[in-house]
Amino acid sequence: MFALLPIRHLLTPAAALLLLAGAAWAADLAPRPGPGPARTLGGGGAAANVASASFGGTHGTSPGTGGALSRIKDLATIEGVRSNQILGYGIVVGLNGTGDTLNNAPFTKQSLQAMLERLGVNTRGANMRTANVAAVMVTANLPPFATQGTRVDITVSALGDSKSLQGGTLLATPLLGADGEVYAVSQGPVAISGFSAEAEAAKITRGVPTVGRIANGGIVEREIDFALNKLKTLRLSLRNPDLTTARRVAAAINDFIGGDSAEPTDPSTIVLQIPPRFQGNMIRLLTDIEQLRVEPDQGARVVIDERSGIIVMGRDVRVSTVAIAQGNLTVTISEEPQVSQPNEFANGRTVVVPRSSVKVDTEGGNKLALVKESVTLRELVDGLNALGIGPRDLISILQAIKTAGALQAEIEVM
Repeated sequence: MFALLPIRHLLTPAAALLLLAGAAWAADLAPRPGPGPARTLGGGGAAANVASASFGGTHGTSPGTGGALSRIKDLATIEGVRSNQILGYGIVVGLNGTGDTLNNAPFTKQSLQAMLERLGVNTRGANMRTANVAAVMVTANLPPFATQGTRVDITVSALGDSKSLQGGTLLATPLLGADGEVYAVSQGPVAISGFSAEAEAAKITRGVPTVGRIANGGIVEREIDFALNKLKTLRLSLRNPDLTTARRVAAAINDFIGGDSAEPTDPSTIVLQIPPRFQGNMIRLLTDIEQLRVEPDQGARVVIDERSGIIVMGRDVRVSTVAIAQGNLTVTISEEPQVSQPNEFANGRTVVVPRSSVKVDTEGGNKLALVKESVTLRELVDGLNALGIGPRDLISILQAIKTAGALQAEIEVM
């Protein structure tokens, strides 16, 4: 109201009222800060911060950004919080004649004899001909912070010449880590996803009947010590290393915490010094950091799978103006043998005379096609589609454009 006093003599009462109404309408449309601590980062550069509230109805983008925002939880992992692989050697019993042949798998026979001896049964020197036992390798992943008594899923794989593990039961098998210590014990009935049926003149197999799983078949017996709450320094590891993304993640964390606690040390690592107010309460800090949203950056890349003809392009792939001519050399050979038969009273014989036809098509009618310089991925795709070619030929064209220096992207062949 005081800003209008110096120019009040230039405005009519109606004009002044209209100006005030317009200012109030603009204020209603202005964005208001939300109640949450969420912040977004990206778009204008690595250090450009855009504060916004995190609502369920947002589309994952912030004003001024051209890409989707992702949570730090989905972009990075916490170094040290990881699973560990464990494995063991065991025996599956109860098979319906589909187990190992003891003469062909001596380790199965030795394991069976050793197990029976521990149970008080002496089988040394006996001729064992059972086909209901199979030696298996048992593998599992020990999740982080798994406590004693936690159950994990295990995978059972046949080691000998067993035909199927269907209906078998795994006996108690210790699972060892890389240090040789026992971390879990597994046992239980094996469930397989495939089956095998065989007769004298026919055989059918679906899936892999020699590999099965036991849901919750392993029990954790030893915990892996990791004092997350006592750490003074935290390291975040990006799943897709990138310098720009690492800097944006560090800037988002610093904007939330305040100060310069986070610093990227390489394209895949961000080192975070724990502030004093969060020491001893790491879970609170991590749950807040994981929800921060950042726009990840990525290099221009074209991924090609020549076996299946799949082409995947990133959104930053660009191409300079080039002229392309594409034509396949097609050679068609057809055989139409004809029968030459002599007359009835002739002394000749009936023979087959070959008749071959060779046709060469060079597609000489194809001309140069102009692919203009593209600014967006859609323009690039439209320009390549205008050539009217399939994925197989497009792979060769992209590689040729890269060789000519007109494709500003990295080509990765799978």
